Amino acid sequence: MKDVAIVLYPDFLLLDMAGPVEVFSIANRYLAPCQHYRIATYATTQRSVRASSGITVHADHLIEDATPDIDLLLVPGGPGAYNDRHPALIDWLRQAAQHLPSYGSICTGAFILGHAGLLDDHRVTTHWHYTDRLIKAFPRAQVGTEDIYIHDRKLLSSGGVTAGIDLALSVVASDHGRKVALDVAKVLLVIMRRQGDQAQFSPLVAEVAAQDSPVTRVQHHILEHLDQPLSIDALAEVAAMSPRNLSRLFARDVGITPMAFIQNARIDRARSLLESTDLPLKTVAFKSGFGSVRHMRLLFSERLGRTPAQYREQFN
Repeated sequence: MKDVAIVLYPDFLLLDMAGPVEVFSIANRYLAPCQHYRIATYATTQRSVRASSGITVHADHLIEDATPDIDLLLVPGGPGAYNDRHPALIDWLRQAAQHLPSYGSICTGAFILGHAGLLDDHRVTTHWHYTDRLIKAFPRAQVGTEDIYIHDRKLLSSGGVTAGIDLALSVVASDHGRKVALDVAKVLLVIMRRQGDQAQFSPLVAEVAAQDSPVTRVQHHILEHLDQPLSIDALAEVAAMSPRNLSRLFARDVGITPMAFIQNARIDRARSLLESTDLPLKTVAFKSGFGSVRHMRLLFSERLGRTPAQYREQFN
């Protein structure tokens, strides 16, 4: 018997809780009673907890009544994880983690673990939309930006929302073998260890800052002229500075070179067209500035682990 605890707090995301719970519950159908997962929910101050969807969940226990028998503790994500602080929960997690065999987060639940100091010097992931925010909030954490889930010693973490199902399936596979996990995945109609990673969905180019500067002018120029040739000399003219100085300032402010920014922006443009249109691949390549389908296919395979045609299939 393995005890799994799910911690609830106001404004948590219901699916972050329900996804893993269903994985463990369905796994019990394929396991001997002595191998079952025993699942319980815990709340902080009152057992009725309102999820971000407006639905109220009645927790099984309060954290103050938790026993030392918990084998795996999971913290779901949700707006309450990154918009609010939960001092009682954080203090409890900090103490409990010292004795727990394993603990982890679903989606943005990583922020709560971070405030408890449990991400320091660990590899961790979260929803792709919040990775930059997690990096800035917890600089000692090693944030994986393209992982669906990560196991790092006692710490488990997953990407956004349904990635919690992938994480739970990985736990079942580790505990009871891949066949049991595959049986559960079939019941849930999900794919074991989904192909690719979060980079399939997260934009490679962050939103350009609003303020006017030589670097932001160059960024906007790139995004407005992706279907045209873009050389460092031409970009330097837009910035009214030397190519060398532009390259230095761009790398300092954006974190990558101008040419890498162009490549990422073209991949993002192509992805958007593949997701939302039926344009031929040749047209997508032209509108994105790749010049040829072959060049686009090469970069897609390198960055996303799939061809443009395979990427499009996900959205058909």
